[in-house]
Amino acid sequence: MNARLEPAQAGDFALNADQALGRIAVELPGSTAVFRRLKLDFCCGGQISLQQAAAEKGLDPQAVLAELATLQRPTEISAPTDPAALVEHILKRYHEVHRMQLPELIRMAKRVELVHRDRPDVPNGLADLLERIESEMLSHMEKEEQILFPIFVAGGHPFVSAPIEMMRSEHVEHGRSLDALLALTNGASPPQDACNTWRALYAGVAQLNEDLINHIHLENNVLFPHFEAR
Repeated sequence: MNARLEPAQAGDFALNADQALGRIAVELPGSTAVFRRLKLDFCCGGQISLQQAAAEKGLDPQAVLAELATLQRPTEISAPTDPAALVEHILKRYHEVHRMQLPELIRMAKRVELVHRDRPDVPNGLADLLERIESEMLSHMEKEEQILFPIFVAGGHPFVSAPIEMMRSEHVEHGRSLDALLALTNGASPPQDACNTWRALYAGVAQLNEDLINHIHLENNVLFPHFEAR
């Protein structure tokens, strides 16, 4: 847990097999789960390239690279405007992603809090906060998937405004949770001497924050108005 890569210079990261494992872990949220499953040491062995680390484990570096490439997310918001297509986009781009993001963030938070428990800047309580966010998000997304989204795909319902208002209210609570998350992590900015796991954790927190903000924006400002106007 003590290995650390120096901060990347802006624009110098490109996902390829020559990149160090630690750099990929820090720059590509979600990659730590892939590395753990494949038993690739991104922390103490973080200076080793993906090419070398994969070869030493008897893995195909290009296959690992292809799996990591699926984790890359576009920075701009681009989504269909047709309600049914937008629902499908939200399910795949945000609901599925949140379900993958949160368990790995919780695991890393527990690790950082345990290993660095004696440091005054350790984010004590982060794992608990992430677990609460996960619980709230899973409940919220299930209600959308089981109740609200099928109504949208079917073309709407005269009484759809009530569940929409409930989802809007829960979105406000999600926003408050994000505020607490950023406050606890210093705006998702790790200490200068943070190890790769700590840095990867905060990179994931930043990605979760951006994803959830964009997710809520698409629902509140694009999807819901289609049906509230009726």
